Amino acid sequence: MTRKSWFRYFQYDEGKETPADARNVLLIVAGLIAAVTFQAGVNPPGGVWQDDKDGHMPGRAIYSYQTKEFYVFLISNTVAFSTSILLLISLTHKFPFHFEVILATTSMVVTYASSVFAITPDELVKFRYILLAAAAPFIIRCLLQVWTWLTMEEQPYEKHIVFMENRGGQNELNRV
Repeated sequence: MTRKSWFRYFQYDEGKETPADARNVLLIVAGLIAAVTFQAGVNPPGGVWQDDKDGHMPGRAIYSYQTKEFYVFLISNTVAFSTSILLLISLTHKFPFHFEVILATTSMVVTYASSVFAITPDELVKFRYILLAAAAPFIIRCLLQVWTWLTMEEQPYEKHIVFMENRGGQNELNRV
């Protein structure tokens, strides 16, 4: 199997996979990203100071004293975390227990934020950048939705309906 055929073999194929299959894969990937980035935010690389020797404050991230590198880590990790949360909430919209999913993810975001604020020295990191990084995926998604809404052409109702054949061979009505 060549490199190119190997890559194509694992690509999403509308003819083979259903949207439900794609959603399930995305839920798993988003859940894993949320778990990894949450853990990295709660327990940063290098750990935290355990004592107050040499003027260090216990519980502060050791890595935070390399300011530029810590900014890159913290902002990248926060963007990945909030994007995965956005995916989890979006992919479970109108599912049973959606309120509970929102409650759990909101609690996770609050826990992540309080942990980041606790381990980051106030004088080294400007929190507005972290908050902007956390809000960026949500803002971008909203702007994309507004752009799509504004640029969508007015079409008759019939043009918004597509008939697709499902795996059982029956016609299924799907809205675009």
